Amino acid sequence: MTGASSGIGAATAVRLAEEGYDVVLTARRSGRLAEVAQTIAAQGGSAQVHQLDVTDRAAVVALAESLERCDVLVANAGGAVGAETVADSDPADWRAMFDVNVLGTLNAVHAFLPKLITSGAGTIVLMGSTAGLIAYEGGGGYIAAKHGTHGLAETLRLELYDQPVRVIELAPGMVKTAEFAVNRYRGDADKAAAVYAGVKEPLTDFDVADAVAWAVTRPAHVNVDLMVLRPRAQAAQYKVHREP
Repeated sequence: MTGASSGIGAATAVRLAEEGYDVVLTARRSGRLAEVAQTIAAQGGSAQVHQLDVTDRAAVVALAESLERCDVLVANAGGAVGAETVADSDPADWRAMFDVNVLGTLNAVHAFLPKLITSGAGTIVLMGSTAGLIAYEGGGGYIAAKHGTHGLAETLRLELYDQPVRVIELAPGMVKTAEFAVNRYRGDADKAAAVYAGVKEPLTDFDVADAVAWAVTRPAHVNVDLMVLRPRAQAAQYKVHREP
């Protein structure tokens, strides 16, 4: 499980532990990972903690080699930086988003795929976004990165058609977590809050985690190719019901 220190990643790790999986938690913030592991342990589950930056290919490979087996890979590490127009955006932000959302995911897939195949019934879950399906103003870099994630999932599924490995893509829409929007707006809490203003019930990280758990626990011959999740208030990227 990559990106397991907070938000969707942490919630998914807890949810999969509830389903009986021995969870391997990875992220850059080891302290936060320890908190998630404690939550899992308190519920009677099992979790290992490994500090990991998915953009460090050698470290990802080393982790994969250290594990005896891998039945499910949840490639959740990602994020958005900035909300400028394409014309005003910083290429460094685009590179950072591509590195973690696309190349970080690729690193994890490369490293763990042999063990997933060997398991005889492996599952890869890629955390996409509705941004990887539909564009909107002010999100060029993130949209490009998540389109990359979507393309990776689509291609990988074709290339693994004769292998015992499922490729599942989750594409959430408006999810209110503690950090995503704040990080995107470079720490501006007011701008982050405005994203969800008037939306009575945006999705939560636990909603997405529950969807991941459902998809992963289907019979091995059932592949959930793509699951798009939005709150009821969000009919489309631009169509959101906001109460006064």
